[in-house]
Amino acid sequence: MTALPLWFEIGSLAVLTLILLADLLIVYKRPHVPSMKEAGIWVGVYIALALVFAALLFVFTGPEHGSEFLAGWITEYSLSVDNLFVFLIIMARFAVPRPYQQGALMVGIIIALILRAVFIAVGAIVIEQFSWVFYIFGAFLLWTAYRQAVDHGGEEAGADNALVRRIGTVLPMAGHYDGNKIRTVVDGKKLFTPMLLVFVSLGVTDLLFAVDSIPAIFGLTQSAFIVFTANIFALMGLRQLYFLLGGLMDKLVFLKHALSVILAFIGVKLILHALHVNELPFLNGGEPLHGVPEIPTFVSLAVIVGTLIVAVVLSLLVQRNKPSVEA
Repeated sequence: MTALPLWFEIGSLAVLTLILLADLLIVYKRPHVPSMKEAGIWVGVYIALALVFAALLFVFTGPEHGSEFLAGWITEYSLSVDNLFVFLIIMARFAVPRPYQQGALMVGIIIALILRAVFIAVGAIVIEQFSWVFYIFGAFLLWTAYRQAVDHGGEEAGADNALVRRIGTVLPMAGHYDGNKIRTVVDGKKLFTPMLLVFVSLGVTDLLFAVDSIPAIFGLTQSAFIVFTANIFALMGLRQLYFLLGGLMDKLVFLKHALSVILAFIGVKLILHALHVNELPFLNGGEPLHGVPEIPTFVSLAVIVGTLIVAVVLSLLVQRNKPSVEA
């Protein structure tokens, strides 16, 4: 496999950082509730940017890295869609005014990216030193797939409550918002606004989701750069997707089942890879099991895309037939 050129990695991260900063600046200078058309256009723009980036990977580093990015990006994007349910709950719980939700989401996403970068760096080091961690990641993803299939959701929404409550008791808090600001003045005193709690809640909640998604993408590629850029592109369009799909999320009734299938598939792929590079002394004398098949990246990409397409089509068919069933 061709190594990723250092200039490509540095240049890509620099451009992506500028895009994120420009996006943040635009959001804060013009807070508003985007129309469906505006949200749809921006979702299309970020998807196009991801596809352009994948094409550049194909050109400069070969099809393997390009396929790994596509599989990782689609997986992260589909798993990130699940975050939107919780984001909707957080916005409602903190009663964030609609015009300022874009700014809150953008800052929350940037906090999440910083936290994920640390998570990914640690994960890459651990994987490099200890190949047996693939067994743990694989088993964890199988358990997560089962939990995704049987849970009715809701527990993630309150997972950050303890931290948020702690911040709220330690810092002097105002009882109202002041635009997108995190500080305001009340009766001559400088206080933090509830927006700070919203930022923390969004960032920490997304990191909790990353505990599931980061091991999943490491099952598709061991390149920390590809893992991180796939996360950036997945989260970059999430803000617009929030406004585009906010009222439609409950219509994708088979989405969580599709995500469960994808996580289970990647879990199996990880375990097969762990057997292929095995170093555990009590298994085959610490020698790799070369007869164990490995799932190629293009097969992973086909399974992920196919599963999502089936889930969306079935969801649309169910919604279309719903009135006649109720009648």
